Amino acid sequence: MFQQKTYQAKQTLPHLFEQKGPRAPKWYLVDAKDQVVGRLATILARVITGKHKATVTSHVDTGDFVVVVNSEKVVFTRNKWKQKLYYNHSGYISGLKIKTAEELLKRKPEEILRRAVWGMMSKSSLARHQMNKLKIYKGSDHPHSAQNPQALPFAAVRKTVLKTPKENTKEM
Repeated sequence: MFQQKTYQAKQTLPHLFEQKGPRAPKWYLVDAKDQVVGRLATILARVITGKHKATVTSHVDTGDFVVVVNSEKVVFTRNKWKQKLYYNHSGYISGLKIKTAEELLKRKPEEILRRAVWGMMSKSSLARHQMNKLKIYKGSDHPHSAQNPQALPFAAVRKTVLKTPKENTKEM
């Protein structure tokens, strides 16, 4: 008996993805306001790698573009604003620089989400290329309105809104 052939995505150079057609990458818009960083990062990593599609192939970029707005309004659980540390090293002796999440939010709020997504990707040249599909902006404005980004499909989004301490005391 013959086996049926299954679809396997082809790598189209120089872009590693099809620019036109039914399998061309889509553009999605995500509002990061009041979203927990880790939970949002898992969704973003899943979409830019293409794991939300049936045509996912490990060696080909089948992911979609994601535009994230309001990155300065993300939320951490518990005491991570003061306890979570981000490390940078210049490569020179004693070149280690350590910042807390609170300090990083003041300087580069986009970097918190970018590092969280990068931590969930496989470390390869394809993953570095796929990270270019993640566009993160502070504030609600972005320059990608010409691509007409759509909201993420409901199946891929898990909305997690934390209550502020003031709201918790009202309920008690």
